[in-house]
Amino acid sequence: MKRTRRQSAKAAPNASNTADTAETNNDDVSERIRTTLAAAIGEGALKPGTKILEDAIAEHFGVSRTVVRGALGVLESDHLLERKKNRGTFVAEPGIEEARALFESRRKLEHVILELVMNRAEAEQLDALEKLTDEEEQIHHHGDEKSKTVLSGKFHIVLAELGGNAVMTEMLSKIVARLSLVMALYEEEKQDDCGADHHRLIVTALKAKDLVKAQQLMDHHLADIEGRVRLTEGQGDRHTFMAVLENFS
Repeated sequence: MKRTRRQSAKAAPNASNTADTAETNNDDVSERIRTTLAAAIGEGALKPGTKILEDAIAEHFGVSRTVVRGALGVLESDHLLERKKNRGTFVAEPGIEEARALFESRRKLEHVILELVMNRAEAEQLDALEKLTDEEEQIHHHGDEKSKTVLSGKFHIVLAELGGNAVMTEMLSKIVARLSLVMALYEEEKQDDCGADHHRLIVTALKAKDLVKAQQLMDHHLADIEGRVRLTEGQGDRHTFMAVLENFS
């Protein structure tokens, strides 16, 4: 009889372990929700001002709305979503001052990253970065719009990773993500240009150990991107209205 009890006790599931497993699964799904929405925002599929449907997300991923809200909370803290009282959660619509601050922050951060890359990157890593610019060129001429959008910010993130500072890489990733909303909201006319030529020149300067030249080229590249937007309330309102027309026509 004792043996039977021991066997039963051994076979019985541990409530604590079951709870831990469920929590881990929820965390995994929450991360999937977060990355899915972040990618959709970054690629322009979810435009500024779009309402986030919590029930649809919960149904799609097979989780409770509590789990969904946890994922949305992370995206809110990253300023990709914003919660409006009594209305729900929406894709963020960055204001003009926020947009200017993001552009300024990116310029400063990219300068520091270039200095780190100059001091830390190996020759073969710069060769791989140069090959990425070739891939950009191919996508520019033969890829679809989604591929172009995905690749447009990849160069800068890979460049940051070569600097060997994970905190700066994370900061740049978040700034680039938020700037995708700025571009969606304030860009006057979408440019069919991935910036491969600019990127290639930056890599050439890094290989030549010319930090000043690399930073000047980066400034020119970022100024070109910033020059595509018109930071006025009217421009933001126009993009919002155009998005509504696209959805209902």
